Amino acid sequence: MLKGIDPRLNAEVLYALRAMGHGDYLILSDTNFPSDSIAHQTVYGDLLRMDNLTSAEAAEAVLSVLPLDTFVPDFAGRMEIVDAPDEVPPVQAEVQTVIDAAEGEPRKMISIERFAFYDLAKEAYAVIQTGERRFYGCFMLRKGVIPPDA
Repeated sequence: MLKGIDPRLNAEVLYALRAMGHGDYLILSDTNFPSDSIAHQTVYGDLLRMDNLTSAEAAEAVLSVLPLDTFVPDFAGRMEIVDAPDEVPPVQAEVQTVIDAAEGEPRKMISIERFAFYDLAKEAYAVIQTGERRFYGCFMLRKGVIPPDA
């Protein structure tokens, strides 16, 4: 255990989050996403895991240390539901609440079509598979910066 570090963040996840640079993408995936095969195509190259956590719990832990990009509108995204792109299921609403809390203000995620999300995930820095079993519990987070005076 470390003081000030969320205990849900394991060493491998912390290493990857620290290694990421400004603008790099992180994928939080549910248990149905092809996480392992896509993770092997990312910069990090191996699948990271945060088992037994929902998407919202994993997002909360990650966002306790990871700043979101403030320079772009696509700082975070959710996988669209097939044939219902505007529908926001509870799993996505929960993560939106976590993002808003981390940012200290409402910042709406963009929606990303399912196959476009797969393509984006292959270009990500890393993929973290959560224990989320609900469908469409897949998210993109873009790393921001921490100013010198923070």
